[in-house]
Amino acid sequence: MSTTTTLSELTGDYVLDTARTRIGFVARHTMAGRVRGRFAEFEGGAHLDGDDPSRSSVRLTVQAASIQTRNSQRDGHLRTRFLKADAHPALTFASTTVEQTGDAGFEVTGDLTICGVTRPVTMDIELTGVENGPRGALQVGFKGSLTINRSHWGVNWNAATTVVVSPKVLLEFDVTAIRRS
Repeated sequence: MSTTTTLSELTGDYVLDTARTRIGFVARHTMAGRVRGRFAEFEGGAHLDGDDPSRSSVRLTVQAASIQTRNSQRDGHLRTRFLKADAHPALTFASTTVEQTGDAGFEVTGDLTICGVTRPVTMDIELTGVENGPRGALQVGFKGSLTINRSHWGVNWNAATTVVVSPKVLLEFDVTAIRRS
């Protein structure tokens, strides 16, 4: 965060800059090592309250069919057999609480829905930057990650995949959001 910017100055409603945001994941596969991927289609936003961060909120909707791992066969399996994108086209996150944990650190708890299953999760988020964009709108950067057990959301193909693919998946967020108001 810029030394001339206070949290109070960040108060407002924001929308994700999808061109400068990355929502990715890392999964361990016994035969291929780590598999890294990302989601290409998503939308979301946040309300930031710099005076009282506990009144802030975040929402995110990710299109399951937009998953990309740079392997078309694997992507097809992930879309149909793991994420069941036809029946469950979106993964969603909606925050329930935000707690400031340091000058630029926050703990965000919310409901993560995958494959129609909703479970609470908590992730650590760091405010990584603040700047005025080319059109003058304030832009903020955040990064964070969260490890989930995919089996808690029913993200599985068959019994063999529970052995070959680790149930733990690291979700990674590198977000740029633009203030709208």
